[in-house]
Amino acid sequence: MSIERFDVGARMSEMAVFNGVVYLAGQVPEDASQDITGQTAQVLAAIDALLARAGSDKTKILRAQIFIADLADFPGMNAAWDAWVVPGHTPPRATVEAKLARPEWKVEIVVTAAV
Repeated sequence: MSIERFDVGARMSEMAVFNGVVYLAGQVPEDASQDITGQTAQVLAAIDALLARAGSDKTKILRAQIFIADLADFPGMNAAWDAWVVPGHTPPRATVEAKLARPEWKVEIVVTAAV
């Protein structure tokens, strides 16, 4: 069995696929000037694109870990999440408040999915 890595960099890869499971690196917004709902929507779109490259999609997510910089943004993050997630395919999820790598980022999401 081999590991397939995507967008390999010196420090990390954006995604790895092994044994029918795709593992995404933490996804962050491209445009950090947006509010939490906008940033979350950007991150979810990036997740969709990566999963598609691996031959998967959001209905196959096995687990999502959401890190938000301020729990006061929880409702806004959930608004974007609820608009994106497929009813009947809501994955196990954890959401925690965390200091993110860049102060302008409001959200980072890590996903594991079946291929």
